[in-house]
Amino acid sequence: MNIALIGASGNAGKHILNELLTRNLSTTAIVRHASKITEDIPVIEKDLFDLTTDDLAPFDVVIDAFNAPRGKEEMHVTSLQHLINLLTDTQKRLIVVGGASSLFTDKNKNIRFIDNVDPTSPFYPTAHEMFLALQDLKKTPIAWTYISPAAFFDPDGRRTGSYELFDDEMHDNHAGKSYVSMADYAIALVDEVVNAAHVREHISVVSEK
Repeated sequence: MNIALIGASGNAGKHILNELLTRNLSTTAIVRHASKITEDIPVIEKDLFDLTTDDLAPFDVVIDAFNAPRGKEEMHVTSLQHLINLLTDTQKRLIVVGGASSLFTDKNKNIRFIDNVDPTSPFYPTAHEMFLALQDLKKTPIAWTYISPAAFFDPDGRRTGSYELFDDEMHDNHAGKSYVSMADYAIALVDEVVNAAHVREHISVVSEK
């Protein structure tokens, strides 16, 4: 299995890269600046928007850990649409590092997390655009998996080695918190890379403790 990791030098990307390499999975990092990758692995130095079908041809799984910069939140939509275009009519899997904004917060699935985010909040544009990107993804025929973190996606949290998966509803962990460390999230994502257990599904993950 050959894996491409887009955004391998970002916060979530670094944790995912470490998990992939810990398991000795064949991984190529796709980044804008190759100097940011210190591991001895293949690197494609290219902007996501410049990627072509030929660039992605060698890979069985593409992991999208791209994070749009502040002020350009619409790139969550346009970047994912570019990857969808490249992967349509292929057998490749796309695994997206998603956001919590699209998770339902009620059992009847009428209210999403985004519905309760203040539109004047500095986090609203990212939450809104990530929500829109998922709606576009659901309309495609490709083999996608969208993995939402808990409400608190902790870049500095410890790797507990245990996590819980849920569907597209927001859940708390055993401590009563909607929390996942990026290290535990990475474990869940790489498990999905290996097992392909949730193709064409939106799932969420929390750290157990």
